[in-house]
Amino acid sequence: MIKIAPSILAADFAAMGQEVASLQAAGADLVHVDVMDGRFVPNISLGQGMVQAIRRNTALPLDVHLMIEEPERYIGEFAAAGADVISVHAEATRHLHRALGLVREAGAKAGVVLNPATSPEVLRYILDKVDLVLVMTVNPGFGGQAFIPQMLEKIAYVRRMIDESGYAIDLEVDGGIDARTARQVAAAGANVLVAGSAVFGAQDRAQAIEELKSHARV
Repeated sequence: MIKIAPSILAADFAAMGQEVASLQAAGADLVHVDVMDGRFVPNISLGQGMVQAIRRNTALPLDVHLMIEEPERYIGEFAAAGADVISVHAEATRHLHRALGLVREAGAKAGVVLNPATSPEVLRYILDKVDLVLVMTVNPGFGGQAFIPQMLEKIAYVRRMIDESGYAIDLEVDGGIDARTARQVAAAGANVLVAGSAVFGAQDRAQAIEELKSHARV
């Protein structure tokens, strides 16, 4: 089943409560929350307090993407703030296996994120600790970037790895998702699609989400 996770990076931060609350009525499946520290990526975004505020305004699962160095330092705090899924970058921690264990110990589902240039082979020995793999289809840190087409091959490779492992792992993509690329990434094996401007920039968000799903189902 295809799931759509609108990224609040594209939302109106001055009206975040209403923005988040609107997503459930629009048919979203998760809320994607990008956390940036100004070190792992150039920008700084939001923190645990905003996750708490978002949690109060929606019953949808919160899909928290930590674009931060040494994510182990904050995993417990984001879980306590209401994160249902916490994803860490393979490139941001020296001890990926340990970080994933900390996520599950904190009561959240554990995700691994791969930058465009990162080999999927880093997943080989940790898939038993993973609930979600997020393949970045743009370089992290900025919204509105163009989809990198070479990532389709990578998505398909990761899908094969997941299927061969026998584990129930979601395959998520983030970056440049619209009606056209939704079809491409779903055909390659993705089942969770992060969309920012394609949802928040639409006049009818329910229609935008349904269009993404319908294109991905083709």
